[in-house]
Amino acid sequence: MDEEYDVIVLGTGLKECILSGLLSVDGLKVLHMDRNDYYGGESTSLNLIQLWKRFRGNDKPPEHLGSSKEYNVDMIPKFMMANGTLVRVLIHTNVTKYLNFKAVDGSFVYNKGKIYKVPATDVEALKSPLMGILEKRRARKFFIYVQDYEESNPKTHEGLDLNKVTARELISKFSLDDNTIDFIGHALALHRDDQYLDEPAMDFVIRMKLYAESLARFQSGSPYIYPLYGLGELPQGFARLSAVYGGTYMLNKPECKVEFDENGKAIGVTSEGETAKCKKVVCDPSYLPNKVRKVGRVARAICIMSHPIPHTSDSHSVQVILPQKQLERKSDMYLFCCSYSHNVAPKEKYIAFVSTVAETDHPEIELKPGIKLLGPVEETFFDIYDVYEPINKHDEDNCYISTSYDASTHFESTVQDVISMYTRITGKVLDLSVDLSAASAAAEE
Repeated sequence: MDEEYDVIVLGTGLKECILSGLLSVDGLKVLHMDRNDYYGGESTSLNLIQLWKRFRGNDKPPEHLGSSKEYNVDMIPKFMMANGTLVRVLIHTNVTKYLNFKAVDGSFVYNKGKIYKVPATDVEALKSPLMGILEKRRARKFFIYVQDYEESNPKTHEGLDLNKVTARELISKFSLDDNTIDFIGHALALHRDDQYLDEPAMDFVIRMKLYAESLARFQSGSPYIYPLYGLGELPQGFARLSAVYGGTYMLNKPECKVEFDENGKAIGVTSEGETAKCKKVVCDPSYLPNKVRKVGRVARAICIMSHPIPHTSDSHSVQVILPQKQLERKSDMYLFCCSYSHNVAPKEKYIAFVSTVAETDHPEIELKPGIKLLGPVEETFFDIYDVYEPINKHDEDNCYISTSYDASTHFESTVQDVISMYTRITGKVLDLSVDLSAASAAAEE
């Protein structure tokens, strides 16, 4: 291989595929390799036989579960915000034309042992059984403040500089109780712990606005959308995009060893005795294990059921967030459920996931509070995996390494990593001012 590439991307996980698509659209010459013979890396989707093989070795799935190929079980299940950054990236790159999305039915929060719909607007706040009558009024005022807030219009600020005032100070101005703060911070603003309370309130308010705008987008019960046939469709959509712009894909390439020059800079990748030269290497942590550190683990249960999650208004697809305080944990727990309505399981079958940051070595005990909410479960698979982040200096070694996927069941943190990687690789800021209506036709079936 004599030609030199601008970038070689290793691994076809979602982050790597989005990046190879974005870089190809930018006109860079991209070679994308994977040691696996399938797309998706850690974030792949499995059919029933593959799922059994991965977790149960040579056992065969029972027949009553239906046809294997009708299952698309995401290994890293996440919904996307209808107006969120990932949807903007999909529109910006035109990958929307390879995918069909459908709105997610429900968005719920766990509070004092029960599941409630997440109220996201002043109107919903007044109807929500989560709060007493006085608290509803206070919450309504707060929601109106957030809905009306415009950074460019000081009249809407009520004298507060949200770049200086902390989220805690903003909330105290409206005298909201801890219960309300809990669901707003975790189920609406989607913060994964309570650190945000002592940070500037601007990010908190922007996140709440994103939730409300996404919710208004498709008039469904949640702000989320999800591709038909599961997330495995996303890496393939970006792979097609990259190919359209001249990117080259090679699956099933063993080893994929990154080659460095005497100054420690990446100069190419060798596989099967051939070296492809490049200026930069982009990869997931598994390809450069000596340039990453372990920062935690994610515990997850995958459950197959024949009914929707109880108390979620019979939602065929749903996210339930269990805030850390409700469980006396250090981090939130997430429930994700999808079904035949998104073509990820046969008729009348539902797939639920319970995920959290692992705090012990016993996922089956740790995930109990989430599993308990599912009702009868036919099959359960437990998984625990390490989370890595890069520790290298990319300007010294030309290596750009993604962070492992977190426990959250939405895409906001994943796509922030991609966008900051894009900026580090290209030196440019990704322009995501797009016409959001471009994705709407596909989402309404």
